[in-house]
Amino acid sequence: MFDAIIVGAGFAGLYMLHRLRGMGLTARVYEAGGDVGGTWYWNRYPGARCDVESLAYSYSFSEELQQEWEWTDRYPTQPEILRYIGHVADRFDLRRDIRFERRVESARFDEAECLWQVRTDQGDQVRAPFCIMATGCLSVPLEPDLPGLADFTGGIYRTNLWPHEAVHFGGRRVGIFGTGSTGIQSIPVIADEAAQLTVFQRTANFSIPAMNAPLDPEFVREFKARYPEHRAHQRLGLSMGSGDLEVVARDRKPALSTAESAPQEEIDRVCKAYWSRGGAHFMTSIGDLMSNEASNRRVADFVRARIRAIVNDPATAEALCPTTHPIGTKRICVDTNYYDTYNRSNVHLIDLRKHPVKAIEPGGVRLADRFVELDDLVLATGFDAMTGALLRMDIRGLGGRRLKQAWREGPRTYLGLMVPDFPNLFTVTGPGSPSVLSNMVVSIEQNVNFIADILGHMREQGYRSIRAKPEAEAAWTAQVNRLANATLYPKGGSWYLGANVEGKPRVFMPYVGGVGAYRKACEAVAAENYRGFDFQRSPPALSSPSGTQGA
Repeated sequence: MFDAIIVGAGFAGLYMLHRLRGMGLTARVYEAGGDVGGTWYWNRYPGARCDVESLAYSYSFSEELQQEWEWTDRYPTQPEILRYIGHVADRFDLRRDIRFERRVESARFDEAECLWQVRTDQGDQVRAPFCIMATGCLSVPLEPDLPGLADFTGGIYRTNLWPHEAVHFGGRRVGIFGTGSTGIQSIPVIADEAAQLTVFQRTANFSIPAMNAPLDPEFVREFKARYPEHRAHQRLGLSMGSGDLEVVARDRKPALSTAESAPQEEIDRVCKAYWSRGGAHFMTSIGDLMSNEASNRRVADFVRARIRAIVNDPATAEALCPTTHPIGTKRICVDTNYYDTYNRSNVHLIDLRKHPVKAIEPGGVRLADRFVELDDLVLATGFDAMTGALLRMDIRGLGGRRLKQAWREGPRTYLGLMVPDFPNLFTVTGPGSPSVLSNMVVSIEQNVNFIADILGHMREQGYRSIRAKPEAEAAWTAQVNRLANATLYPKGGSWYLGANVEGKPRVFMPYVGGVGAYRKACEAVAAENYRGFDFQRSPPALSSPSGTQGA
């Protein structure tokens, strides 16, 4: 038996294990993949990069770690991130407590013993007072609704389950479905190699150039010398990325408070400056961009004008201009040469709204008006986000109540961390937390530290169980909804709402108030003796600070 079971060995699972060890608690981690990395273990598609800058997309808990690790580019590639996570696992000797290639199938709470009983697909059965879900927000791939897909005789490659061995597209005719963040990253890279690339687009998305480049050693040296100040800004949500060095000297403010009534030349000046700097930072250019439709429309018009200026063919350019949602209400994409790729003679765009798919056939894709011969298909069709990994497990709490039942009308949590009727079960960056609307590593560290502090409080007070109070869950869920409804986010029809999954309740899942406001809310809860949580002194006890021997 252990003090805690952790599900997932990505950024969240590794840091949770490290924190528990530091408290003298024992833990066992179960990971479906063959190594550490979480989403970065599975997503090896061409062009895979993080859209948060490397100097920020990293742990802050160890000064030695953040000083010694050398990032290569402004935006890190998947292989580099995976090497970093592997380095962390080795440096802190974490792998010895992880069991790989084990997918957790069920987690059931034994009320009499106050223990979670966890079972994996490999027959592992283990018990612990606490179960911590570090399953990630983007970890369950979606199967596309493409009739006849199984009949295709060429290669089929899913971006979120990409082969570990090299895939070569030289001389081949490739089709790709999906133009979200993953598709936008992979399309330019595949186009460089394939004889022909056909992009099947259902929904055009807004994308901002990354302006990626190798990191300048002098910039890195100066940045690392002021890491504590940068980290403090990131924890308050004042910087999504590494940013400019002067960011530590002042609060980050938008260049314009509103674009609704600003002169066009002023909007163009601001947007061009932010476009030239690159990255998701573009979305901070206008103060009311995500709450004022008029402001949003004028910024969206700027981006659409840029697309038309880049793409030579007017019909293709128009098809690439998003018109179905306000900018930013679907995840803003960050790219390298995405729109320029459509000027290549070997790249063709098919707008599925005008030319729908009738069927996938053995040799290609049958559209309503033509047949596209293909050798390979790439599926960049997204995830069952935020709740998918949790609901695919059979999680049962008090009275055998299933999490699927508790969330049948959409996910409801307290602080994104706990659900009533599921004692001692924590969800790291779960629905109701900033998670996917933030730098994930910043949010992960905050959540893990909060959970660790709760466990320390329980040990000091002799508590054996904790659960969220229903009224606290209701109030927090109402606040999450209220904040979301004050923005344009619900108009996006995005995976933030679960709109990409047929039959999934349409509930806006992330907390849009920002990591700074969320952190303050958690600190206020802790300061008030963990208001909203119900503690009980039922057995069994946690181990002593010196630790216990796990089975």
